[in-house]
Amino acid sequence: MRITVLTVPDCPNAPLVRERITAALDGMPADVELVEVRQEAEAARWGMTGSPTVLVDGVDPFAVAGAPASVSCRLYRDEEGRAGGAPSVEALRQAFAGTAMPANAPAEECCGDDLGALDSIGRAGRGRRAPAERGLREVHQAVLRHFAATGFAPGASALAAAAAEAGRPVRDVLAELAAEDFLTLNGSGRIEAAYPFSAVPTPHRVRLANGVEVWAMCAIDALGVAAMLHQDVAITSCDPVDGRPVTVTFTGGTAHWDPADAVVFVGQREQTGPAATVCCGALNFFAEPSTAEAWARQHPDIHGRITTRSEAQRIAEQTFGPLLAQD
Repeated sequence: MRITVLTVPDCPNAPLVRERITAALDGMPADVELVEVRQEAEAARWGMTGSPTVLVDGVDPFAVAGAPASVSCRLYRDEEGRAGGAPSVEALRQAFAGTAMPANAPAEECCGDDLGALDSIGRAGRGRRAPAERGLREVHQAVLRHFAATGFAPGASALAAAAAEAGRPVRDVLAELAAEDFLTLNGSGRIEAAYPFSAVPTPHRVRLANGVEVWAMCAIDALGVAAMLHQDVAITSCDPVDGRPVTVTFTGGTAHWDPADAVVFVGQREQTGPAATVCCGALNFFAEPSTAEAWARQHPDIHGRITTRSEAQRIAEQTFGPLLAQD
């Protein structure tokens, strides 16, 4: 039996999946190979739909029909429906024995790190960068640049030129972007949020290098602004438990956190819908781990975990860093 483990470089779940593979094999002879995949074209050649992907004799026993090739992270659910960054030992045993996971326990993908809580941020592994087709990327990037330049959401007139490049009305492009959860619209069709930015006040305020101040949708979004704009920013938030201020200042690309023990809780609610409703209220800064733990106990409907500062920054960079890149 040949087992191939496909991961992105430095995938945090690579050690976990290899440990579980060893446990599932339980001495059974097998050739286990670890392959690092960096580009989506390479992922497509391998049949990789997120990191880690496990192939057994070249076949993904946990494949989900229609899942796209992806170099973001992948989320699996165990026999009890709990999300995790690798197949369970029992699921791997079944796969090695030639029995795939049952249809009611599908694999999923998440946003660019190892947390199932980030699935909605990452649009189920499809990333937050809008496709180039039908004017989606042009308009989406125009929205983000307007937020960065003014601190406010643009109106339709400010986006008309970008939509005209694709020969489409602005309202149609915005409706499609909203349907794909690149942004959200209010009842009047105006932009209410374009991740990472919010048009309405949130607990997370970001001051840009040009002096403009913007609201961010959540803690991860706030951290992603610096990576997206490639500039220093100052984030001001507060601990939702005791109200203590939490600030993160990026200077020369290096983040300074105050308090030094501050952490980020990353979670999501057990419901479907856009990230604005599923996860944004579950991604918060905390002054210290103990208040994050207390908050988690107070919100049993939210599933997730505490991340380190560096991990939170990496998630933010992976999620938002590519949004304004030019092809």
